[in-house]
Amino acid sequence: MSTDPFSERIWLLAHGRALTLGPRAVIMGILNVTPDSFSDGGRFDTLDRALRQAEEMTAAGAAIIDVGGESTRPGAEPVSAAEEQDRVLPVIEALSRRSDMILSVDTYRAETARLAVEAGAHIVNDVWGLQKERAVADIAATTGAGLVIMHTGREREKLADPIADQFHFLRRSLEIAAEAGVAEDRIILDPGFGFAKDASENIALVARFTQLHELCHPWLVGTSRKRFLGEITGREAPERGVGTAATSVALRLAGAAIFRVHDVAINADALKVADAILARHA
Repeated sequence: MSTDPFSERIWLLAHGRALTLGPRAVIMGILNVTPDSFSDGGRFDTLDRALRQAEEMTAAGAAIIDVGGESTRPGAEPVSAAEEQDRVLPVIEALSRRSDMILSVDTYRAETARLAVEAGAHIVNDVWGLQKERAVADIAATTGAGLVIMHTGREREKLADPIADQFHFLRRSLEIAAEAGVAEDRIILDPGFGFAKDASENIALVARFTQLHELCHPWLVGTSRKRFLGEITGREAPERGVGTAATSVALRLAGAAIFRVHDVAINADALKVADAILARHA
């Protein structure tokens, strides 16, 4: 695959859908149907509120809605697979009936992934990079879902250099995907901002992001409202939209393709500016 992050690539998804990546930034709106997510817990944990938020994010420019039923913030209480499914499946089913939104499920559980794709999800977004439940790769392979493989530093010894650790972890994840038969054109990588990374490591990932293109896959990035932005700006999580947009622009100019954000409108405007700059270099 090409290492040029701005060349056109078609990301194949479940249910016959696809997205064009490369020439223009793509926004993934975050829809946490949880009571305890770090910045919006409890805001969208009823079906009506979740559906309204998804519609608002789509109207503001989100091409993908990412539905999550378990908080991944540090120290969050784990939930059972049944509880996670009770939260996400009704939302995915309702959204798939009501619109042509592209839907993603944020889960590391294979059974939740399977049921979510059956309910209408097009993408599986695994924050453990297939290394918590390898069967997630099997689900992606058999359903044809788009697969987001995220790097994490949790529950393991990391390498000292953050870029070297990205290669170390994600190459193993890509091996798992290949062994399961996941096609390369269905895979997106995510460097996992904030997942067992301190502020210095997160900033280094932004500054050195172009080095990651050696892995020859498109990249999704999720800096939205993360703690390191609070350390830089002094702002609480709900007030970090501008800081998020600044990183979105920096990462877009460095070749990121998809931006997972809470504040869709501000990031959509910022990324339009970044794409206009990039078009001058084409």
